[in-house]
Amino acid sequence: MLQSVPYRFCKLVESIFLICVDLMCLWNIFAFVLFVSPIPTFRRILRNKSTEQFSGLPYICSLLNCLITLWYGMPLVSPGIILVATVNSVGAVFQLIYVSIFISYAEKAIKLKISGLLIAVFLVFLAIVFTSMEVFDSNGRRLFVGYLSVASLISMFASPLFIIKLVIKTRSVEFMPFYLSLSNFLMSLSFLAYGMFKDDPFIYVPNGIGTLLGIAQVMLYSYYSTKSGEVSRQPLIDSFA
Repeated sequence: MLQSVPYRFCKLVESIFLICVDLMCLWNIFAFVLFVSPIPTFRRILRNKSTEQFSGLPYICSLLNCLITLWYGMPLVSPGIILVATVNSVGAVFQLIYVSIFISYAEKAIKLKISGLLIAVFLVFLAIVFTSMEVFDSNGRRLFVGYLSVASLISMFASPLFIIKLVIKTRSVEFMPFYLSLSNFLMSLSFLAYGMFKDDPFIYVPNGIGTLLGIAQVMLYSYYSTKSGEVSRQPLIDSFA
């Protein structure tokens, strides 16, 4: 009977470990789906050699978010959540590729705007790294970068909402990528669970908001995708960077 207690404890630990491994695999899958979801949009941009009415802001916001959240997940800032750093390092590479393609095929005014924002993103990130290392101690560093990551996560989740004006005006979801909205929802939902598992409010609070925004985006898409077949689209004359 006494020997069964350690055995049961070891089995419990093993079960918890296996559950954590499964959850990590799930989070990585959702992250990968999020990062590759814009590919159909950029295939269209490459094919037509034009960004048309697509917005580059979501990718700029996503790049900034990935860089800040990557830094938050580093052991120098937040020990024990290296998954956050690895996922966002991959995300940063994807977003940089998307932004580069967008700049290449955008009109001159939009090209200059997005290029300026891209430079600003790297300058802001470098300033955050320098400030967090030189000004704060270990605990203050985590709080400083944590609050910034919350703000950047919320901006990333909300950035696709910039296109709502175009969707409502044209009654068409042609320029609101569904898979980007859906994958944002799945990613935020999975990291909401991860943040609660790690008891880290800097992860579960913004991802909880992201889950709600993701639901709103999917519902908007569902509503206007049925409406778009009933009315003819007006000419798309407005440009959304």
